[in-house]
Amino acid sequence: MGEIEAQLKKFQKELSAGTVSLALLAVLARAAEPLYGYLIAKRLEQVGEGVLSGKQSALYPVLRNLEGAGLLESHVEPSVAGPPRRYYRITGEGRQVLGQWTAAWRATRDSVDSVLEGVSE
Repeated sequence: MGEIEAQLKKFQKELSAGTVSLALLAVLARAAEPLYGYLIAKRLEQVGEGVLSGKQSALYPVLRNLEGAGLLESHVEPSVAGPPRRYYRITGEGRQVLGQWTAAWRATRDSVDSVLEGVSE
């Protein structure tokens, strides 16, 4: 891998750290019922093309971190086929944080877009 590709990978990794958390909270805020990891990943694929970049395993540490911060709650239910599943839902605090993060995301996106305006690809 060349230096330019390495720089792009590093940038994408740093960029995705916060955006995955934001996207997870948004998916769970829109859900009518608690969801388990695979369903969350599927919804992210449907509405947020490329947020996970095909790395479903990256989802679980982020879910645990958000739960540890009190933004999500979870419970385990037995599964008819396979191991028990952990279901997640957003908390009231999670909804407040989602509102703040969404505003911060939009402000950052708008200011970066205005700086990038006119830059050729």
